Amino acid sequence: MLAVTPMNMTPDKLTIASPDDWHLHVRDGDALKAVIADSARQFRRAIIMPNLRPPVVSVQRALEYRQQIMDALDQLGLGHLGFDPLMTLYLTDNTSVQDIEAISQSDHVHAVKLYPAGATTNSDQGVTDLLGRCDKVLQAMQRLSVPLLVHGEVTDPSIDLFDREAVFIDRVMIPLRQRYPELRVVFEHVTTKDAVDYVRQAQGPIAATITPQHLLYNRNAIFTGGLRPHWYCLPVLKRETHRLALVDAATSDNPRFFLGTDSAPHARHLKEHGTGCAGCYSALHAMALYATAFDAVGRIDRLEAFASERGADFYGMPRNTTTLTLVRKPYTIEEQVPFGKAVLVPLAAGQTLPWQVQPQA
Repeated sequence: MLAVTPMNMTPDKLTIASPDDWHLHVRDGDALKAVIADSARQFRRAIIMPNLRPPVVSVQRALEYRQQIMDALDQLGLGHLGFDPLMTLYLTDNTSVQDIEAISQSDHVHAVKLYPAGATTNSDQGVTDLLGRCDKVLQAMQRLSVPLLVHGEVTDPSIDLFDREAVFIDRVMIPLRQRYPELRVVFEHVTTKDAVDYVRQAQGPIAATITPQHLLYNRNAIFTGGLRPHWYCLPVLKRETHRLALVDAATSDNPRFFLGTDSAPHARHLKEHGTGCAGCYSALHAMALYATAFDAVGRIDRLEAFASERGADFYGMPRNTTTLTLVRKPYTIEEQVPFGKAVLVPLAAGQTLPWQVQPQA
């Protein structure tokens, strides 16, 4: 088939509708002020994760958290960018039907996040038995069309770390979809061919987000030249066969796969630690990373659909009318950036990417 070059694309420049990040951690306090500008300069909207300490478990708390984000942008002089934080609630064993009804009536709270207890950072208050303890809440979410955002890993210590996503599909996702076939589900940060195949074939309203690190790197990146903690995230990077499956899904025409960075900032000293935190910081250079991944397989023409269209369509939101321009120009990723009183090491620090975002006028 003859390749068609989009009207908004030249070999060295690509202009797309402003992208959205459908999975983002921005923390709070000084950490929030240190990282929020990176997302606001690239993305028009972002689904904000609720795993603070304490977690965001009510609409009122979510609205307060949103105001913190907006205040931080104003203090940085970036309110004019129009960045819109889309808030979520943290699902617990005690989440109520009234909480779901409040979400359905809110203009700023859009979804509920499932963290299996102990699955990742600040997940200790997560759900202990989704199908056993959350039936009424899930029924309400299905009835009111409130999306469930799923961290898809089992936490059974007998299951190998690299198999936890695949086992989650069998133990949780399939029974969940059978019991609530019209529940809107986002399988977040998928990392395996198993998850890609499941999302492609599953019935009902389901989608998946894919991170830049899982598109660009396999698990060798964690161990090249020694143990490299800034490449460690959960779900962990997988084999090359899984990475290739993710690239194929992201660059395809399948509307179920869209952008979600899972950018997760942790201070350098907490990553370079005996029990280092899980999470990669990619908000600084997210779109350059994605452009690199798409361009590497000759499909940069599909980046706009992945980054700017499919997520908005799934969430039932209008596509953005503003634009973002990427240019083919070498960009060397900073070795570290300020993070409150500490410093933060971005994903792939020190490496050079072939693309970068053109600064807004």
